[in-house]
Amino acid sequence: MFRTDLLKDKRILITGGGTGLGKAMAKRFLELGAVVYICGRREGVLREAAMELSSATGGQVHFMACDIRVAQAVDEMIETIWRDGPLDGLVNNAAGNFIAQTEKMSPRGFDAIANIVFHGSFYVTQACGKRWVPAGHKASVISIVTSWVWTGSAFVVPSAMSKAGIAAMTQSLAVEWGPKGIRLNAIAPGPFPTEGMTKRLAPTPALEKRMMDSIPMRRVGELPELANFAAFLMADEVSYINGEVIAIDGGQWLNSAGGFGNLLELSDNDWVEIRAAIEATNAKDKSQRTV
Repeated sequence: MFRTDLLKDKRILITGGGTGLGKAMAKRFLELGAVVYICGRREGVLREAAMELSSATGGQVHFMACDIRVAQAVDEMIETIWRDGPLDGLVNNAAGNFIAQTEKMSPRGFDAIANIVFHGSFYVTQACGKRWVPAGHKASVISIVTSWVWTGSAFVVPSAMSKAGIAAMTQSLAVEWGPKGIRLNAIAPGPFPTEGMTKRLAPTPALEKRMMDSIPMRRVGELPELANFAAFLMADEVSYINGEVIAIDGGQWLNSAGGFGNLLELSDNDWVEIRAAIEATNAKDKSQRTV
């Protein structure tokens, strides 16, 4: 349903583009003719992803290690990209999340989510905007949020707060930058089969079953479905869409608010098991980053 040259020569940056949803979107954009930049904290993961994407699509993909939690690092990355020309598109995809009882969460745990999602997404968007606006360069920004931006969600409060802030940024800048030809939209995915989603939001078989039962279509999303939706929103052919937050979740949020309120009945022992599973995943990820 998409022309192969739909995004021809568009230069698009995807944060968190080396894995999961970001990598799937990068692949689709490349197939449709875009020049893609991916960034993240793990250079080895980015390099491997770039090689895989380039080999699979024959497209032009660049990778840049950057900690988007650091404003100066973000500005330096964007300045480096701009030396080859301005970006035409940005996808704020980098995120983190885990389920936890809020009263037992540490400030460090809260910041681990908020610094990436809330601060990082703003830093990247503003770094691009302060270059786009004076130059009169038209562009499209897509932010990956969740349906919790409409309802909130128990047990993922840092994510719910941060994603709601990004939805507010999307709608605010859609108005502020709209006259400049810069449009902003957001996608609110339901469950998609990525490692981060499964191991931190449904780390036990019982939780995975609960999640599946909450989706009217009784399945998780397929990565190409989200990638195609992102390509649609990025295309000039739909440039009148601005300031929208759109769910792609099989109807989950209509059925259950898309959140984790159904975990209220869990026992303290259940939460001990959940926390142990998440900590094991975090320890594995940490060891991989130091390799």
